[in-house]
Amino acid sequence: MGEHPSNILVTGRPGCGKTTLIRSLLPGLSPLSPAGFYTEEVREGKTRVGFRLVSLDGRMFLLAHAGYQSRFRVGKYGVDNAAFESFLGTVSFQDARLVIIDEIVKMECISARFCQVVEDLLSSEKCFLATIASRGTPFIEAVKQRDDVELYLLERSNQLDIAGRIAERIRALQGVA
Repeated sequence: MGEHPSNILVTGRPGCGKTTLIRSLLPGLSPLSPAGFYTEEVREGKTRVGFRLVSLDGRMFLLAHAGYQSRFRVGKYGVDNAAFESFLGTVSFQDARLVIIDEIVKMECISARFCQVVEDLLSSEKCFLATIASRGTPFIEAVKQRDDVELYLLERSNQLDIAGRIAERIRALQGVA
């Protein structure tokens, strides 16, 4: 890895807008043909009942649901780990110069395959943009402590500034004006 890390992580409290930031950056980054996925809440009325992953090529996958019976649980949500690992196998990280993953959190980190994908991306020459929990598992803490990451703390008050800085940083890393 060069002197300037190409691993960009965004952290912050739950609800501070990390996913919103990722989604706001996607239109401007689309010319770079990024690979990856973001997370959406699944709601029934005003109640959150689960989480869905949306690949950057538009495929959707239900990751967790309050109604799932699973040995993998995070809070009230059962996690479909086997299907998540299958989903990961369909995302083409190999050919992408820019990879975006929302989120590196306890729910996704249940998957050993996901943790390996994150490790591989962090160690690659790719530009890697991800959101990450503000607190979490030893894996999450180790990722945030790496010397080859730029860690941005997102708060509601600095969303526009952080979004602009990250977009500028990615364009510089990708050699785009």
